[in-house]
Amino acid sequence: MSISTRFSVGIHILSLLEINKEVVNTSDYIAKSVNTNPALIRKITGMLKSAGLVNVRPGIAGATLAKGLSDITLLDVYKAVNVTYDKELFGIHENPNPACPVGRNIQSAIEPLFSVAELALEKALGAVTIEDVVKEIIEKDTLSNS
Repeated sequence: MSISTRFSVGIHILSLLEINKEVVNTSDYIAKSVNTNPALIRKITGMLKSAGLVNVRPGIAGATLAKGLSDITLLDVYKAVNVTYDKELFGIHENPNPACPVGRNIQSAIEPLFSVAELALEKALGAVTIEDVVKEIIEKDTLSNS
């Protein structure tokens, strides 16, 4: 199991909106870049809109960034697209066998470790902006085209 791909697609959408800000970025256009269907793009764009990260207007094609690149962190995107189930990055299996010493204690043993790991992930994501990602994309594209 991995973190939902909505996270990477959300980053892709925001990066594309910046890099192609001179054109109308329809869900069809974005879907071709992501190599997925436009319905998924509309769903994720709706999540980004609800989080205040993009502007979309009903009946008018295209989306635009609602904030500056340096004001959008990967943590913002992570939270916007509901990456985790029930707001928990690490799910813990329910109803282990209480007659077993491991089953009886596994949840309380690993829950604090999972909390520390999730906080570390959120801190790392909060330190990176979409601006950082866009710069990296442009740099890699420049290198690959030289």
